[in-house]
Amino acid sequence: MSVNKKKQKQARDAAVQGTNDSSVLSKVSAATQGYFLDDYLKHFVCKVYRRAPLINRGYYVRWKAIDHCVKQFLRVTESCPRRQVLTLGAGFDSLYFRLHAEGALNGLVLFELDFPDVTRRKAALISNSTPLKECLGPFSHSTTGPVYVHGDQYCLLGVDVRENAQVEEALSGAGLDWSAPTLLLSEVVLTYMETQWSDAVICWAARLLPQSLFVMYEQIRPHNPFGRVMEDHFLKLNSTLHALRRYPDLAAQTNRFLDRGWEQCVCLDMNDFYLGHIAEKERCRVESLEPFDEFEEWHHKCSHYFILTASRGSLTSQALLSHPTGSPIPAVRALLSSHSLVVRPMDGDLCVEGLGMASVSLAPGLVLLSGGSGRGGRGHIARVLVRKKAGWRCASVDSSTDWAARLHHTVTLVPGWGAVVFGGRSSPLNPIRTLLRVTGDACDLTDPVAPGDQALMKLSVTEMVCSGQPPRPRWRHTATLLRHKGQNFLFVFGGRSEAVAGLGDAHFLCIDDQRWTEIPIEGTTPEPRFSHSACPYAGGAVICGGLGGGSVPLGDTVILRPTPTGFRWEKLLLLPALVPRYSHSAHVIGDRLVLVGGVWLQADGVPGVAVADLTTGASVEFGLDTSAVPWPLMLHCFCSELLDDSDGSTTVALIGGGGNCFSFGTHHNPGPVTVDLKDVL
Repeated sequence: MSVNKKKQKQARDAAVQGTNDSSVLSKVSAATQGYFLDDYLKHFVCKVYRRAPLINRGYYVRWKAIDHCVKQFLRVTESCPRRQVLTLGAGFDSLYFRLHAEGALNGLVLFELDFPDVTRRKAALISNSTPLKECLGPFSHSTTGPVYVHGDQYCLLGVDVRENAQVEEALSGAGLDWSAPTLLLSEVVLTYMETQWSDAVICWAARLLPQSLFVMYEQIRPHNPFGRVMEDHFLKLNSTLHALRRYPDLAAQTNRFLDRGWEQCVCLDMNDFYLGHIAEKERCRVESLEPFDEFEEWHHKCSHYFILTASRGSLTSQALLSHPTGSPIPAVRALLSSHSLVVRPMDGDLCVEGLGMASVSLAPGLVLLSGGSGRGGRGHIARVLVRKKAGWRCASVDSSTDWAARLHHTVTLVPGWGAVVFGGRSSPLNPIRTLLRVTGDACDLTDPVAPGDQALMKLSVTEMVCSGQPPRPRWRHTATLLRHKGQNFLFVFGGRSEAVAGLGDAHFLCIDDQRWTEIPIEGTTPEPRFSHSACPYAGGAVICGGLGGGSVPLGDTVILRPTPTGFRWEKLLLLPALVPRYSHSAHVIGDRLVLVGGVWLQADGVPGVAVADLTTGASVEFGLDTSAVPWPLMLHCFCSELLDDSDGSTTVALIGGGGNCFSFGTHHNPGPVTVDLKDVL
């Protein structure tokens, strides 16, 4: 190997070793916040840092999956006189110390492997910590390796896992019994190796350990927008995820093990594990630990990681993961049309981004955007998109009142009156209580004074003072304009609040009287939900999807139909059934409901466009061709507007969107895009 290549390899190895330091800090944060019990991790860090709730949840489900598999192995091997755990790329893992505290080490010997530099540091930390040393009992500590710590039931070895012969020699010398039931653990380890090396590890483990269970936690699905952001993140860290492209999904990972000597294999993504293997009571406990409102990112994170178990031998096969039988995720799969819809950047020089914005078309060629969060944080910024001959342009807004920082609110147009801004939040603990009226038109738009300046539009913004009993402050709700007995009403349904995870109440605001009032609704009330869609339809509204109880997406479609005295709920049966989704946008065009984007759990890829005929119940799902969009297009936490095209085509503009991609950074769609719907209507 040349000197230059050797330096490059050392740099890559050092980057991979650095992921251990980041990982242990995140695990300590989750433990400190009460997600799981581990009093030993803190001894491997200098300082405890509090991570974001999304990070804490992510490391909780990782910890829980590994812990579940460990407990299953210990259960099925309980009567064995000797059993072993072999942790590959162990880093600063604390499993031995936790099992010691739980009194679960009967007949168990735990071996840990990692780079010599990592194990040398870990050995020093153990030797300098009284609580850790007390768990080991009598042990020897070496600074030269390959065995850096050796006790009766714990052995820490510094060997490059890629060097199979050295690993086999070191483990034999340390006392590993190749015939004893053995649990192999690999938490985001093999993927950092080039696939010929990681595949070789899988092969030699199957060859040498006839009674064994292999447990692996890694990333999958690199081809969708979240996967692209995830993969790019690790590339920037010089820690390439080599297995991601070769084994991109659950089936490929399963076959990888079955083709390399393992007899059985079960592989689940983390949404399936979390909802299918963690009891509802425990999920409720975890979900109540911290304020949380990053559901899209949470579900995306879980769909891009998996937990795998592969077995050799009849005994260890009893510890395999099971496919959830009582999972709340409906067994629905997307049946995509062969026709894909092309997505293109919107014409014009536009740089508009934001998560959780709201939009409304004030007039043809004039779209108002409000609120949301961008690279500068949460803001009260309002902007308008204006269609000019040369394309769309963005104009600033000069308003008479502070809008306040709002995310996940609604802006509803009332023709001839203005628009109503309702709800939203600045944080999951601070819902917005003010109700605003916004008025303005294209006549209030002034062109830029100098090159590089933005156009400016004046809007009148006034706080509405309404009588009657107002609804609980909320966000992620819908607000739809309805007519009842000759008057305009704002129909507010669902959402969430700081105290209630999913609301199922309905409220009516009489716009003309500025009064909250009750209107009778017959029929079965839809399940409580948030991040659903609602559109005016046939004098009432059509509601679709959303996130329901237990944070599981809904796939129902419910129509609110007018009656002589009020309204009536009617459930619409669609065939084929839509894949449940939430955080999508929706429009009704004629008698067709069009859903765009969102988040689902059941299918690979991401939702594109679904079209449902509201008279016949027929539905079709279409994929999106995003090859013309030069960035990963994340269609959640976005807004959309139908554009009145002069050529008669039906085009929808998708504006904003993106998300906090776990620990991989926040991605914002940098500009609006459009989809022409004429071929599917």
